[in-house]
Amino acid sequence: MLYRLRTFEHQAYLVGGGVRDLLLDRRPKDFDIGTSAHPQQVKRIFRNCWIIGRRFRLAHVKFGQKTIEVATFRRQVPPEEAAPPDAAPEVDGGQRTGGGEPAAGRRGRRPPPRRDNTFGTAEEDAFRRDFTINALFYDIATFSVIDYVGGLEDLRNGVIRSIGDPRERFVEDPVRMLRAASFAARLDFRLDPPVAAAIAEHKAEIANAAPARMIEELYKILRSGVSAGIFRSLRELGLLAHIAPEIDRGARPALWKSLQALDAYRARFEDAPPSLTNAVLLGSLAAPVQDIDLTPRRRDDPRRAEGGVTLGKLPVARRDMDRLRQLLALQPKLKAQGLPPGQQRMVLHRGAFADALTWLEMHGGDADALGRWRALAAGGEPEGAEGGGRRRRRRRSRRGGRRRRRRTDPAPQ
Repeated sequence: MLYRLRTFEHQAYLVGGGVRDLLLDRRPKDFDIGTSAHPQQVKRIFRNCWIIGRRFRLAHVKFGQKTIEVATFRRQVPPEEAAPPDAAPEVDGGQRTGGGEPAAGRRGRRPPPRRDNTFGTAEEDAFRRDFTINALFYDIATFSVIDYVGGLEDLRNGVIRSIGDPRERFVEDPVRMLRAASFAARLDFRLDPPVAAAIAEHKAEIANAAPARMIEELYKILRSGVSAGIFRSLRELGLLAHIAPEIDRGARPALWKSLQALDAYRARFEDAPPSLTNAVLLGSLAAPVQDIDLTPRRRDDPRRAEGGVTLGKLPVARRDMDRLRQLLALQPKLKAQGLPPGQQRMVLHRGAFADALTWLEMHGGDADALGRWRALAAGGEPEGAEGGGRRRRRRRSRRGGRRRRRRTDPAPQ
């Protein structure tokens, strides 16, 4: 992709976390590209490309199972220069919800985005980023790292340093405080003193972050393999009390044990496996906390209409909470001895069975039950079903159905 963009006379660099992780001898989880090409120009160059985003237009280019994000260089726009918000959000292809009204506008949860999506140079783009270690560019033309902000020195010294005044940057985007704590725990870096001071001063601002974005960041943390360390850091910095007070109050040994079990499971894989679904991740965080009701709900329970639960002000998708309750309800049956063959088959066909098996492996502590259900899932015969299976086959053969009449040819005339 980089060479193709350069063939069309555009600047193109590998940017952000991928460069950081390569320099730290870590395996990057993804690669992002920064370019001077505008989103529609990228779309014309790559047929397997689509445009996303409302405030910041991004190009996503699909290669097999991988998606590469391609972002045009931008500059930081001062508030006095920012254009006023538009009434309608930008959507690729003009897609709108039924009735012709934009989806985000109809919900009315947040005002429309400001149109400050101003393109700039690579250097301006570097100064727009959050932390110096995330603002490094790799140039394939010279096989060198371009550093406008001192990120290489901070990588060597193990420091999380903000680009610009952290007090202003954290008020501008409170999620940056969460990311600072996450990077420090994941990379075993220390927070730059001005960054730590700004978090202490503005930690309550994290409650103003977009809920959907915060939920996404929390799932990223839970998939990281170092979730226990990150949540400890969030608690020590005072951020967890404003993100999810229930989790902060319920930070007992059971919570840390649960997160450590999640991290140990994640460490067995190079990438986050598909078995780490949102329900399993959510349960690893919420199940040890007594303030959160995870009891199964019957169909006639009026609380079902409430949907999921909330972690602080963060809404949890109802489907994820329902799946979590189902997998927890299956645990006694997975551990039970002598379960009748019919019930074993019913468990195997439950929609939450795969999640429940992952939970049993991660938190169940019953290796025998895990091996038994794995064998059944692989096509084994339920325990105690051998004789019953033969009897059912004999009954079917006796019933048989209508016997076919033997065809006879007519007698010759």
